[in-house]
Amino acid sequence: MDLSYVFAGLIVTDRDRAAAWYGQLLGRPADILPNDAEAMWQLTETSSVYLLADPGRAGRGVLTTAVPDLDAVLAEIGQRGIPASADIEVIPGSGRKCAFTDPDGNVVAFVQLIQ
Repeated sequence: MDLSYVFAGLIVTDRDRAAAWYGQLLGRPADILPNDAEAMWQLTETSSVYLLADPGRAGRGVLTTAVPDLDAVLAEIGQRGIPASADIEVIPGSGRKCAFTDPDGNVVAFVQLIQ
């Protein structure tokens, strides 16, 4: 299988409330608001994350992204006023991870992999 792009989605109850939170987490507003139910951020050249408002299914998602410097990412997010929902977890043989929980209960984690 040859994958060239990842387009990951998280389900939320309210697009505008969630987009504000994710804008604060990611440090910028959504790149695209295609309709009243969706918001999208292009994270890299080959990956995007989008929000879809669907109250009956909201809050059960998990998104993990790899970053080169976890401490720097956590400092940036902390300066924007979003506290981590967990301490940094050391994953033996793999790296370090820290999670955030959005207002609907979706978990967004950042991981720094061991090189």
